[in-house]
Amino acid sequence: MRRFSLLLALLAVFLGGCRQDMYNQPKTKTYSASELFADGTSARSIPKDTIEYHHRAAEETFLSGSPNDTLVTRLPIPLNASLLARGQDRYQIYCAVCHGKSGEGNGEVVRRGYPAPPTYHSDRLRNAPIGHFYDVIANGYGVMSSYAARVEPADRWAIAAYIRALQLSQDATLEDLSPEERVQLETSQ
Repeated sequence: MRRFSLLLALLAVFLGGCRQDMYNQPKTKTYSASELFADGTSARSIPKDTIEYHHRAAEETFLSGSPNDTLVTRLPIPLNASLLARGQDRYQIYCAVCHGKSGEGNGEVVRRGYPAPPTYHSDRLRNAPIGHFYDVIANGYGVMSSYAARVEPADRWAIAAYIRALQLSQDATLEDLSPEERVQLETSQ
């Protein structure tokens, strides 16, 4: 009798969960029209800077700086004045404290006893691919820790571009200037 009542109780619980209205519940289909969100869709808008899973390979250069374990040699985003301005801003915030404003490796913490980073103006770093700077910001190098949690990928590329500009600025000659720029330089002195 006890066995029969246990079986009957299990059967009642099982059959109680098999209601047809659970299958036919009200719901919206993905991408269908709805009044749920302000844009009139039934699904949330994709957040800014979201990268589709299926296009991960196309974004690997931008996100890693070294697809297939090879450092990139060209900036994967367009180089323009606003990118350099952003790079300069981020460099002053995150990098100048150790690397110095001109990239010599003589920042404030170095003057207070922290180990000096190498100068960006050495032949080794002048010849390093631009992906090297991105990789160091993302993963750290030597006593420098990773800044991946603090500096987003677009800003890492902006800083890398600005480092290249610093390198060029310290090694520029008069022959690198156009005739108009030379006249402007000579009249300003």
